[in-house]
Amino acid sequence: MAGNTFGTLFRVSTFGESHGKAIGGVIDGCPAGLTLDLEAIQADLDRRKPGQSAIVTQRKEPDVVEFFSGIFEGKTTGTPIGFAIHNTNQKSRDYGHIKDSYRPSHADYVYDQKYGFRDYRGGGRSSARETASRVVAGAIAKQCLAGVEINAFVSQVGAIKLESSYQSLDLSLTESNAVRCPDQETASKMETYIKSIKKEGDTIGGVITCVAKNVPVGLGEPVFDKLHAALGGAMLSINAVKGFEFGSGFEGVTMKGSAHNDAFNSDGSTKTNFSGGVQGGISNGMDIYFNIAFKPVATVIQEYDTIDKEGNAVKAQGKGRHDPCVAPRAVPIVEAMTALVLADFMLLNRATKL
Repeated sequence: MAGNTFGTLFRVSTFGESHGKAIGGVIDGCPAGLTLDLEAIQADLDRRKPGQSAIVTQRKEPDVVEFFSGIFEGKTTGTPIGFAIHNTNQKSRDYGHIKDSYRPSHADYVYDQKYGFRDYRGGGRSSARETASRVVAGAIAKQCLAGVEINAFVSQVGAIKLESSYQSLDLSLTESNAVRCPDQETASKMETYIKSIKKEGDTIGGVITCVAKNVPVGLGEPVFDKLHAALGGAMLSINAVKGFEFGSGFEGVTMKGSAHNDAFNSDGSTKTNFSGGVQGGISNGMDIYFNIAFKPVATVIQEYDTIDKEGNAVKAQGKGRHDPCVAPRAVPIVEAMTALVLADFMLLNRATKL
């Protein structure tokens, strides 16, 4: 299986399956001499882990990361950083009913067609549990980005939408509720709605907004390696992501160019930021902001129609422990992938000029 490595200079390769002994990864290209805050890395993992509230999957995993190499006396050595997160609460029996059939909108069918074999226990390699390894790597990438602030938050669940712009929000309140929405009134509505969806045995989608502040000018290339293209690719690699909207996004098509253009201030900053912090594929020093759409989780705890391996029509019903809405737990994943892209492009930018 190809495609398990992300990045060019700052690279992470992940391994493991949802119901295997462990998941983990190897980070290569992290500069030597970086003092690591291991507690901050674990804190990001805790934000992603299952079982943290009533509106997420109740799988009970401690998700404690164990490092094996690349760190000595609290600092990176410049050598590969190997780590693992042990799985302790697998319930593989919950997936026996799908051994010979395919769940709609999951990777089951395409896995069988591509590889001729699949690990049906929790989706195996296609499980969103793989993203825990990304969070570890992203937490280290964050610590490479001195001064850069990355904040993601849930801005929509179903039709319940946060109407305020990110500039008017206190993003420090994001972690004050289970939904990870920085507006308490909206968060309360979202939480109530998610609980009602869970009670129905159904799921609902959501939107995460991410903002990166203090990103220096010059990250990204003008042709194929555009910064916003890399961010889009990173976000679309996350399980359940269906859309990526950057800067003014789709709303920008309703504006005239005279209104959409970001006029300059004398210091090179811009009066508006419809560009979303990137112009010509290169960061311009303004806030980078984007939205990511997550589909409803495919596993519903209801009876559904599907097919088996022979193509026969069969009925099945979702079982096991699943998120009724993936957005709250995906917030640290979005931040991690953002940090991985920015750290990689920061290192690449050092070779731009003498």
